[in-house]
Amino acid sequence: MLGSGSHAPHVNRLRQASRMQESQAELGELQALMDDSLAGATGHLRSIVRPGRYLTAAQLVQVITGMCTLAVSSVTAAGEPRVAGADGHFLHGCWVFSTERSSAKARQFAVRPAVSAAHLRGNDLGVFAHGRVEELNPRAAPADPQWPAILDHLTQHYGSSPLSWGDVVAYRVRPHWMIAFAADPEALLAQLG
Repeated sequence: MLGSGSHAPHVNRLRQASRMQESQAELGELQALMDDSLAGATGHLRSIVRPGRYLTAAQLVQVITGMCTLAVSSVTAAGEPRVAGADGHFLHGCWVFSTERSSAKARQFAVRPAVSAAHLRGNDLGVFAHGRVEELNPRAAPADPQWPAILDHLTQHYGSSPLSWGDVVAYRVRPHWMIAFAADPEALLAQLG
């Protein structure tokens, strides 16, 4: 819930940010998705995201640890896109974010789960995904099996449970298309220390 002021980064953030969340199988699936996405992209996109200017899945999960600000797009009943900011966490090869259940975004996702998400760092990094949201903690159904571990991750990051902030719903972006542009992958990875 970007900008709510209800949560401050916790001291565990730096320690947690250094831990990769993905298994080798998840990395393999993510790499296959990224390869397929780039192979099916337009010539224009491939002229920008080309060899030497993108990250592999293994590199990506090293770069996008901790909280990453996302631009998340939902779709209105009239088919119009709506974009909003969200705190994104990349866990097990998918973005996870939360919002208040009463938000326009949550109402739109309840009936139209199509989503686009982007994380940008100036001209250095662009991670773009299209897919569908999956509600992790639905009101009227059992929680996703990964929800307890995800909730624990979020609670450690923020120093309080997101569920203590109000009527919060959490989503996983299940991507069917994803790419990771990096203007200079070696320089970006060198910044990690």
